[in-house]
Amino acid sequence: MTADMPPRIDTTVAHPARRYNYWLGGKDNYQADRDSADAIEAVYPHARTAAVHNRLFLHRVVRYLAEEVGVRQFLDIGTGLPTAENTHEVAQAIDPSARIVYVDNDPLVLAHARALLVSHPAGRTAYLDADLNYPERILTDDELVGTLNMDEPVALLLIAVLHLVPDTDHAYAVVQTLMDALPAGSYLAISHGTGDFVAAATVQAVRAITSDFTSRNRAQVARFFTGLDLIPPGLTPITRWRNPDPDAPPPDQVPVYGGLARKPGPEAQRG
Repeated sequence: MTADMPPRIDTTVAHPARRYNYWLGGKDNYQADRDSADAIEAVYPHARTAAVHNRLFLHRVVRYLAEEVGVRQFLDIGTGLPTAENTHEVAQAIDPSARIVYVDNDPLVLAHARALLVSHPAGRTAYLDADLNYPERILTDDELVGTLNMDEPVALLLIAVLHLVPDTDHAYAVVQTLMDALPAGSYLAISHGTGDFVAAATVQAVRAITSDFTSRNRAQVARFFTGLDLIPPGLTPITRWRNPDPDAPPPDQVPVYGGLARKPGPEAQRG
């Protein structure tokens, strides 16, 4: 992270991906990110726990998709910085032929994208420097078109990213545009921060520290899955989603909803 970094990285302003990296124990963050993360933890001490369990939710979703329903293509938008067990590592451990397209607009993620591109020879990964707010650009990008077969089911992963889109109507439109472009049998996975399980004063305190978080309640998150078939257990706190750990922390420590849903149509076929 020196002279070869893209010039548009501003190390003096906290960034959600780098703050998340700090909470996960990563090293790809700067003092501004650490200061912001520490300030959030001062008003909400479970922030780090929530970040860790959000990552574990992603792992369970990918394993379910690859092992139980045979999905072999993944579109991971809002990828964040590479850590252990990235989407392609989890999917390709189950089927080496899995194909993954990562999308993020954080320049530091771009600088480390090579870590996301180390695919198993039987599969393929690609990285797009693009913004969730402009889904049409993502869908028409040559890297996506060249990596994924859009006639076969794709799992769209929107993990801890939609709460970074403040305009709710726009957020719904973005998800609709992406899912409309995917064939029947595709899946949508979402995790989304909520204030349903914490005091309103805590949410307000976090918002006073950072303006890049938009809390939505269960009904608002559920609307992202309109027209899709939710996979049991449905929309639930992420620590309760297909989690065998009886000691998983309660929702007030991980105030994040998560769900996985299928676009109606023919059954996805195992590759």
